[in-house]
Amino acid sequence: MKINEVEAAVGVTKKNIRFYEEEGLITPSREPGNGYRSYSQADVERLRRIKLLRKLDVPLAEIREMLEGECTLADGMARQMERLCARRTDLDEAISFCERLQREPGSLSELDVEQTLARLAAREEQGVTFVNIERTDRKGERIKGALVGASLFTAIMLLTMGIIGWTIWMDLQDMPPLPLLVLLFGIPAGCILGTLKVLADRIREIRKGEEDAYRNY
Repeated sequence: MKINEVEAAVGVTKKNIRFYEEEGLITPSREPGNGYRSYSQADVERLRRIKLLRKLDVPLAEIREMLEGECTLADGMARQMERLCARRTDLDEAISFCERLQREPGSLSELDVEQTLARLAAREEQGVTFVNIERTDRKGERIKGALVGASLFTAIMLLTMGIIGWTIWMDLQDMPPLPLLVLLFGIPAGCILGTLKVLADRIREIRKGEEDAYRNY
């Protein structure tokens, strides 16, 4: 089967299928001659099992253990239930703090923030986990990095176009033919447009949460 057929059959995106292949969870064969991936029915069934476990938020490492028979389904589910119960406890704590703040009579500016943060810190010392702000803020850093990289490449292409234009202007008598001019300016212009398209896709991917992209079916 081709990857498009697998995507339709299982309901897992091509991107995620390739991700699982990179992680070693599936190993499709290669067609002789062209080297294209060829997925078997066993690969399809394996992807369905992966999809099921990922929808239950089972870590990839444990999915691999269960697929390879290193861990039974019962043991894997027992560990996952422990994680989910711990997460539920954390959510209950967060809800409790929200309800407590909801009962505050004043506005946010009147709230004793230092005392509230101290309560949160005390609960964290007891094992409760609230939102990891540092991890959330890394999205901004990744977007900034993508913008910087795209800007540098765009600047280089614009400089290249400028040098070409300046060279032609300095010797108008020996101007290249129109098809060559289109090629000289078209290549860097096309690179710029391609870079902007990739940048837009990258920013959308980061904002959606690329760390969990393989969960989005």
